[in-house]
Amino acid sequence: MSDYVITEQHSQQSFTCHQDEFVLKAMESNGLRSIAVGCRGGGCGVCRVKVISGSYECGRMSKAQVSTEQQQQGYALACRLKPTSDLLIECSPSPLAINGITGVTKAKQKHTEVIK
Repeated sequence: MSDYVITEQHSQQSFTCHQDEFVLKAMESNGLRSIAVGCRGGGCGVCRVKVISGSYECGRMSKAQVSTEQQQQGYALACRLKPTSDLLIECSPSPLAINGITGVTKAKQKHTEVIK
């Protein structure tokens, strides 16, 4: 079984990932947080990344989160991404990740109105 090195382009964080392991799971197993974590099932889009270089396979992902055209451009959900070589990835979070939803349950946004 081969181990591959996964590197996130912006943070330059690297971790190892087994050939039969999903990238998101490998990142968590290595104690890192360079990729946002959501449902872990390919449906929410929080862990969306772009593969800059390297080869990989993808499991089932929601087409609402990563279209066929986007897949052809290198986008994938890290929870469904398995490397077949070393990978250079770029985190490309969904609006959910940007709004701070990084757990399995979705947080409600709090709005504060300032009256002057």
